[in-house]
Amino acid sequence: MRGHGQLLGLYVPGQSLLHRTPLVLKALLCVGASTPVVLIRQPLATGAGLVLFLLLMTLGARLPLRKVLGALVPALPVLALLALYSGFTRGVEAAFVVPGGIAVCILAARLLTVTTPGQELLDGLVRLVRPLRRLGADPERFALALSIMVRSIPYLVGSLSDLRDAAKARGLQRSPRAVVVPVAVNAVAYAQATGQALAARGLGEHQHGEDDKEDGPDAVGQGRA
Repeated sequence: MRGHGQLLGLYVPGQSLLHRTPLVLKALLCVGASTPVVLIRQPLATGAGLVLFLLLMTLGARLPLRKVLGALVPALPVLALLALYSGFTRGVEAAFVVPGGIAVCILAARLLTVTTPGQELLDGLVRLVRPLRRLGADPERFALALSIMVRSIPYLVGSLSDLRDAAKARGLQRSPRAVVVPVAVNAVAYAQATGQALAARGLGEHQHGEDDKEDGPDAVGQGRA
């Protein structure tokens, strides 16, 4: 499927300064630089945030400017609508600050994903939520769910794009059924294949075993009662 890397900004191998920077430092940099932009909501802060992340990605990560700006292309319709709405309701300043703040957050997230391998990102998330294990959370399952989500979204978007092109080639571009139905079928098939792959690796069996154990003697006793 085309455009998967463009959608989520998958890892781009390199030897730049940001590629060699530890994940913790990059995450702190992205959060520390984008949070004030969102909180202050001033044109100067928004502009400074945009310039900072453009410089970090072009100079720090050595990415082409075209590739950097391409990260904002999928979000342009939403950003344009936010600019129009904010400008109409709150003035010209808000028309720049609101979508600009979102653009800064997109670039910050993109900076992490393009300079950090996917497995390293997942390992970092596992370490981040590991303290929640005391509350009953399972960091490994959380990382697995996030990994499945990251893989599923590009697949479904690519499937929609391909099926739309196929419908257009058959002269059915104005028929929603020609696209929606195949996309739904592909989504169900993808979900079933993912579930079968997880079951083949034994994931979820422990939970089912606990449920069966809990429902065993008590359930039999209740049934006899």
